[in-house]
Amino acid sequence: MPDALYADPRLAPLYDPLDPDRSDLEPYLAMVEEFGARRVLDVGCGTGTFACLLAERGHEVVGVDPAAASLKVAAAKPFADRVRWLLGDATTVPRVDADLATMTANVAQVFLTEDAWRETLLAIHAALRPGGRLVFETRDPARRAWENWTPERKRTETDVPGVGPVRSWCEVLDVSAPLVSFRWTYVLDGDGTTLTSDSTLRFRERAEVEESLRATGYRVDDVRDAPDRPGREFVFVATRA
Repeated sequence: MPDALYADPRLAPLYDPLDPDRSDLEPYLAMVEEFGARRVLDVGCGTGTFACLLAERGHEVVGVDPAAASLKVAAAKPFADRVRWLLGDATTVPRVDADLATMTANVAQVFLTEDAWRETLLAIHAALRPGGRLVFETRDPARRAWENWTPERKRTETDVPGVGPVRSWCEVLDVSAPLVSFRWTYVLDGDGTTLTSDSTLRFRERAEVEESLRATGYRVDDVRDAPDRPGREFVFVATRA
């Protein structure tokens, strides 16, 4: 089940205004060009920013996400009519013979169990053409990113058009390695509404991810650094064997 931030029709429209800097997508746009990908599968596409950027550039795009509220936001964006939107997870995607599949914004960490992760990798494998690639990022557990997820460090106030001032902050609820649970709180000052969204992410070691890829029919070609977050994340590039 998707977190409230993505599934709640009151919260999903706030996702983009509260996090407008999507420079994290630039390396993915560069890899689409690097690998000459024409057809792209965006797994966990959320509010569709990456998918629409690709569509604007003339690529064929399939975006899949389990949160209907996020897909509704996506469908209203420029170039959204050129994207094939699917409600569901990777296991619901038909074979689309994609040249490239992506999981941006740490989507790979939402799969908490070994079974869910394996099923997702297998489903993406089936959706790729022979020789197609999968690229995704995941945080390096050694950097202990969650130690910065505190109200003091994550508190923001944003004036959202049509909504008014929105205050938000994050707090960690539990650390039971490799799982980390945390809560985002949003206060809409216009009407005094307070909304929360709880999340849990799994922090996998590099070797663990590489082994899971090989076990599900991929060849690991490269493990890169995230240019905008050097030393903090692994960016995996794998080919359907």
